[in-house]
Amino acid sequence: MHIFIFLVPTVSLGKPYPIVNYVTYDKFSLAHRCYMAAIAKTVEPIFFHEVVKDPNWREAVIKEIDALEVNNTWGIEELPSGKKPINCKWVYKVKYKSDGSIGRYKARLVICGDEQVKGFDYHETFSPVAKMTSVRIFLTVAIAKGKELHQMDVNNAFLHGDLDEEVYMTMPPGFRTSNHHKVCCLYKSLYGLKQAPCQWFVKLSSKLLEYGFVRSYADYSLFTYNKNNKFIALLNYEDDLVLTGNDPALCACFKQ
Repeated sequence: MHIFIFLVPTVSLGKPYPIVNYVTYDKFSLAHRCYMAAIAKTVEPIFFHEVVKDPNWREAVIKEIDALEVNNTWGIEELPSGKKPINCKWVYKVKYKSDGSIGRYKARLVICGDEQVKGFDYHETFSPVAKMTSVRIFLTVAIAKGKELHQMDVNNAFLHGDLDEEVYMTMPPGFRTSNHHKVCCLYKSLYGLKQAPCQWFVKLSSKLLEYGFVRSYADYSLFTYNKNNKFIALLNYEDDLVLTGNDPALCACFKQ
């Protein structure tokens, strides 16, 4: 859908091309206009000192920290001699519902991967994603055979990847310790790490192979399961999964 609607200029405001003569929302439905008005009135914070003043954002930060700790993402340790910790920051995003109302406040801790040094705190970064040709064939075959399609999104996918390198991160904004030499030693990936996509795919593919799937050599993002006349095909694109199969009960069990 095109947002900009070009009209014939009708008003002169002393400027060659006043924007009010060229942009209008009249072609949008009332619901769509309400949605755009709703998302325009909420300002997402940039700095941590803005967040602490709002209980909604404070709760979002606490939920993110709790999730990271439950996932055993890091341990608090002394910074070893000769090591330099990588900085981190908070990124804030408002998630909207289809009607423009606020669904939830999302706070994500992101590490500054641009400070990493290749060969020192990261090596491999490549992570395969499904080819568009594979996506088209996958959907075409499923529809032709009348099979159900299931789309899944993995929550905080990159946080599931295990780290092979020794990576230290500064304490997140809002954390305080009595010892200024304390840092976070990362055990799991964080968003922003250069190796995070690679480590997530390694974790996902290893678990699928343990489950009994076989990787396709035509597209490394395609996995198939075929045992006792029960078949499942799974296509992966970063943290999005598309699933189909000939046994709904097996698909439901796998999804769970």
